[in-house]
Amino acid sequence: MKTSLNFYKNRELLIVTKHNKEKIIAPLFENEFDVKCFLSKKFDTDSLGTFSGEIPRKSDPLETLRQKCLQAMQLEGFDLAIATEGSFGNHPSVFFATANDELILLMDKKNNMEIVERVLSLETNFYAQEIHSKDALVSFLEKVQFPSHGIIIKDKEKDWKRIEKGIVDFETIESYYEAFSKNGNSCFVETDMRASYNPTRMKVIKDVSLKLIDKINSLCPHCNSPGFGVFSAQPGLLCNSCAKPTKSTVAHIYKCLRCLHEEKRLHPNGKLTENPMYCDFCNP
Repeated sequence: MKTSLNFYKNRELLIVTKHNKEKIIAPLFENEFDVKCFLSKKFDTDSLGTFSGEIPRKSDPLETLRQKCLQAMQLEGFDLAIATEGSFGNHPSVFFATANDELILLMDKKNNMEIVERVLSLETNFYAQEIHSKDALVSFLEKVQFPSHGIIIKDKEKDWKRIEKGIVDFETIESYYEAFSKNGNSCFVETDMRASYNPTRMKVIKDVSLKLIDKINSLCPHCNSPGFGVFSAQPGLLCNSCAKPTKSTVAHIYKCLRCLHEEKRLHPNGKLTENPMYCDFCNP
């Protein structure tokens, strides 16, 4: 038996979502940790922010995740909860590419632990556009994988007086397009990034859930607690031409957030040296 089971076996796990993420998360965690999953029914996750923008997210993604778990647990009387939070926009290192930055958090109040994982994925249909013609609308729909993926329509990008979400059929979007563009000759459409309307995001949620399971099963060699994972990356991989340190990662620092034990693990990417093209001395 995995030692991590000692922390979770037969416990009740609250899944904090209103967008069907439990369909992915519950089977994985029930099978792996012998927990019994429950869907949060009292807490409205949209109160902490919506993708469409009418309710802005006031905190960063990690703090938003913490608030999801804490507020839902308080409302519903659980001491173990899990939630995800997605962010969408430009990829930090791949130019002109959009990305889904998905965080997942398991919060365990009984053992005073938080275990977090992240997946930064290029697999996303995230897109938005001001529409001035029906031809432009058709082109947009083809690009964002409609109708398998839902869309949102509103008057303007920052105008939420009229907004319709979760649209997944052509007849409905054509009707809304005619109504929304009647006066201003244009409207604004965007992908609906809620998991229940976005199968591509659901796949990323599965990926980050599996990554979290792996991290939970990584036990601290000092206190045997789950969640012994990468805390930081140390730059300094040597250039194979001039032997000077580069900005590339030479080691990962693993840390237990319960007993604070740390370990350095060299060459996590399987590389002993770096290509000179990534060296600031050889290629300034």
